Amino acid sequence: MSTVHDVPRTRTRKRKLNRFAIARVLPYIILTFIGVLFLLPLLWLIFASFDKDATLALKFPVHFTLDNYRDTVTNQENQLSFANGLILALGQALLVVIVAGLASYPLSRYQMRYKRPFMYVILFATGLPLTAVMVPVYQFFLYFGMQDSLFFTILFLTASALPYSIWMMKNFMDSVPIELEEAAWVDGASIWTTLRLVIVPLMLPGIFTVGIFAFSGSWGNFLVPFILLQSANKLPAAVTIYQYFGQNGMVQYGMLASFSVLYTIPAVALYIIGQRYMSQGFSFGGASKG
Repeated sequence: MSTVHDVPRTRTRKRKLNRFAIARVLPYIILTFIGVLFLLPLLWLIFASFDKDATLALKFPVHFTLDNYRDTVTNQENQLSFANGLILALGQALLVVIVAGLASYPLSRYQMRYKRPFMYVILFATGLPLTAVMVPVYQFFLYFGMQDSLFFTILFLTASALPYSIWMMKNFMDSVPIELEEAAWVDGASIWTTLRLVIVPLMLPGIFTVGIFAFSGSWGNFLVPFILLQSANKLPAAVTIYQYFGQNGMVQYGMLASFSVLYTIPAVALYIIGQRYMSQGFSFGGASKG
């Protein structure tokens, strides 16, 4: 039989339970709200790409059509822009993986006197805004006649992505036990053979992570090619997408949406291909035992 003194205790317990329930539910409500904010633009992009009369309104297409995709794919300027974008992104990703991999090996394995200050310099360079250096870079390209060149643009994109890529690659390299290399050296393998047959296979998750990071950064980069490339036949898709923003506020929303959907395919495809390597992780704890 409850007494008068038990009533306040019961009310206090109920308040605590209510607060606990709200504290548990509130994060899910916030995450759901954020998810909806991201989902709505994605739904508009998909619906508008199949709607010939698309507007800014989010609505299911009344007359479903593939004309937007057909016009986008058959346009020669679009084909050339996608090819240029792939050249820039794949070229940068390949160079970044090679240079960052070679730079991360001595930083991970060798004890150098100025190793820590050098790593701090790399860390500082990762936070340097690209817009802060574009004016002197453009003057440098202009002075040496390197503007409007896909090759030199790839080199600059590679240089801008190297600090963060080296930092990431070194962390991956640190996860590979050095005992595996020592065992290969005992068997007579050289450093290059050890890198090719021992380190690189174990570093595939890191290599794909850094490569996808470099590819995505170049594929979605608008500022650098817009400034360093002048010829219309050398501009990547990140720049030519603005052709659908006409004058006086007139925008071809259907074409813009279909172009945007196609524009996301390479990065998504690369992520799906590399996901099985990235998800392997670095469980090398027992690799050197036995």
